[in-house]
Amino acid sequence: MLYLPSPARYRSMEYRRCGRSGLKLPAVSLGLWHNFGHVDVQSNCRKMLHRAFDAGITHFDLANNYGPPPGSAEENFGRFLRTDFRSYRDELIISSKAGYRMWDGPYGEWGSKKYLVSSLDQSLQRMGLDYVDIFYSHRPDPDTPLEETMAALDLIVRQGKALYVGISNYTAEQTAEACRILKALGTPCLIHQPKYSMFDRWVEDGLLDVLETEGAGCIPFSPLAQGMLTDKYLQGIPEDSRAAKAHGFLKKETLTPQRLGQIQKLNTLALERGQTLAQMALAWVLRDARITSVLVGASRPEQLADSLQCLENLKFSSNELKQIEAILT
Repeated sequence: MLYLPSPARYRSMEYRRCGRSGLKLPAVSLGLWHNFGHVDVQSNCRKMLHRAFDAGITHFDLANNYGPPPGSAEENFGRFLRTDFRSYRDELIISSKAGYRMWDGPYGEWGSKKYLVSSLDQSLQRMGLDYVDIFYSHRPDPDTPLEETMAALDLIVRQGKALYVGISNYTAEQTAEACRILKALGTPCLIHQPKYSMFDRWVEDGLLDVLETEGAGCIPFSPLAQGMLTDKYLQGIPEDSRAAKAHGFLKKETLTPQRLGQIQKLNTLALERGQTLAQMALAWVLRDARITSVLVGASRPEQLADSLQCLENLKFSSNELKQIEAILT
């Protein structure tokens, strides 16, 4: 069936400028880390992409190792790009990354120029693209000089394989140095993608200040703590949840009695605000002006639609913020 996106797709989405660049990103972006691999139902994947674009989500975030198996998310996205979104490529921001293990031997992971360039070439082939809009160094390499990794990102832009570059999982200190190197090369760091949620707040200890100083954007992943900050786990662990999947990153042992108690208290506060827990958790991340966008994952279109309603209430009273701090500490 021919896909025709909603003509009203840009009316309800908020778009935020990415640092001091000319690029704007939707406040909510769709991450394809989970639920877009070969192990997943492809008709459901297609519906989620449709629901996202219909709602004004223009940014789709991938990486070479997303799946499972690794590479399959890019393959599946590439297929839907060809069949459903070919006419809308210029309306999309497509990102990919390299840093984690993809193939055997000494050149299949980390941050060497050899690996980053080769991996992006493979990603472009899987997705059927000439370029990605954003390409990330997915994690810092303890053995490769940062100058080499950043020079590879600069080279990739000059080769026309990416329009912008970013970094992910870098500390505040590493980020400041990476930005300095890239700026000197003439390819500024567009954005940083860190893990950030109510349950993981390390970015507040310096990273957000560095990004503001450097004029780079911030797009947190796992803002819902891999589903913990939703109503999914209020009554236990559902069979179709990430915590129940053998290949998932969220483990059952993570859901301790203390954590479940926090989730229930946060859910009560969210209901008082007229939101679901997921909507409040996303709004809490987006309340900071230094946050460009949040990456959400979804297992079904209805879950994505629920998350998007966070945009209807992004403001918190001082009392609400105090209550949240009390629950989290």
